[in-house]
Amino acid sequence: MPFTNSLSEEVQTAHKTILIIEDDASIGACLVQAIVEETPYLAFFVTDSLDALQVVEDLKPDLLVIDYRLPHMNGLELYDRIHAQKVLDDIPGIVISAELPLDETQKRHLIGMQKPFDLDELLNTIQEILSR
Repeated sequence: MPFTNSLSEEVQTAHKTILIIEDDASIGACLVQAIVEETPYLAFFVTDSLDALQVVEDLKPDLLVIDYRLPHMNGLELYDRIHAQKVLDDIPGIVISAELPLDETQKRHLIGMQKPFDLDELLNTIQEILSR
């Protein structure tokens, strides 16, 4: 029996991945749990921008959720480094922070979310981005 469009879309959706870069391990773990339980997507997290640079090449996620304040470089610098690589330049991102530089976020066409953020709002935003 051939796959229907809706079934193949479900298979594609199930294989979409989100990489969370968050230096607070408890927040990162909470986000992974919420995404895995409440969406059809896979989620992984790292606590360091240098680890993220290594993981993103192997994983090539469909979405980045990046904390602005990270060790070694801030979230926007990390996003720029990732996007400097041709094979990774199409990955969309969401930046989360208590001190969000909105002008810099908007220049990069990133979605910015102020901490503390509403978890349902984040999940809805993720769904909206990955269903495009």
